[in-house]
Amino acid sequence: MQGWIIYKSSVNDVKPETYELQRLVEEANKQDIDVRVLSPEQLELIVTRDDRKSVMVDGEVVQLPDFVLPRMGANTNYFGLALIRHLERLGVRTFNSAQSIDTVKDKLFTLQILAEYNLPVPKTMLIRSKVDVDLVEKHLGFPVVVKTISGSQGSGVFLAETKSKFTDLLEMISAYKENATMILQEFVESSRGMDLRVLTIGGRAVAAMKRSSGNDSFKANFSRGGFVEPYEINPEIEWLALETARLLNLDIAGIDLLFDGDHYKICEANSSPGFEGLESCCQVNIAEEIYNFLRVRLNVFQ
Repeated sequence: MQGWIIYKSSVNDVKPETYELQRLVEEANKQDIDVRVLSPEQLELIVTRDDRKSVMVDGEVVQLPDFVLPRMGANTNYFGLALIRHLERLGVRTFNSAQSIDTVKDKLFTLQILAEYNLPVPKTMLIRSKVDVDLVEKHLGFPVVVKTISGSQGSGVFLAETKSKFTDLLEMISAYKENATMILQEFVESSRGMDLRVLTIGGRAVAAMKRSSGNDSFKANFSRGGFVEPYEINPEIEWLALETARLLNLDIAGIDLLFDGDHYKICEANSSPGFEGLESCCQVNIAEEIYNFLRVRLNVFQ
């Protein structure tokens, strides 16, 4: 079994995915899977009727892999999506698909899909940097979470504690980019500085961890130095995570849940979830779970 891992680091990454790449390569070697790590810049596409020779790596036509694991996540640009789509049309299985990656890149579109199916999500508004602040106060109140449309590892996410701080933030953003499009979310106070990350693979909730900021930050991302601990997956957590992954067509997903009293709300979904935190606190080999799932999907067994 041969596969490609397509990975591109970004200047916006708080913590590059060196751990995940290393673990995926290590586990592939253990399972006798031929895996090659490539950046999008190494690949060239040619649209031709001779499709099997339409992909080049470092300028050379190569044999296509059995599967591709895109690990670009929210940083997937147009070329990355075009590359994944091209490989899919040539019959290469990609986990996740270009369509699902493109969907979850857009945080608002993700929430629109989930809300359509009556899943619990924070109340959300789409705004530009010039917005009626009184309207925001009426419908969402303060504190309020301000997010860019796409982003990962907590980047592009801010908390405006008061109306005046919200106004100051909008003025700063507007000075940087006039009429910038953002989303606002109600702040779930019971989840301040903590949340849940649930990893789903092939319709199974494999592991869950509670993330805590460990300081006065409202963000709990492990990549930003947050603390993690294993968390028991109860039926509600399992259903929310699996239903979210199903509706977004994600084979491999990191589903982030907020604590909402005795229940939970879905914060967002990730198509290229990191798993260093999960492997550090849970008795689970995520890389092995991913390859076991791929073998079943591709009907290839040792």
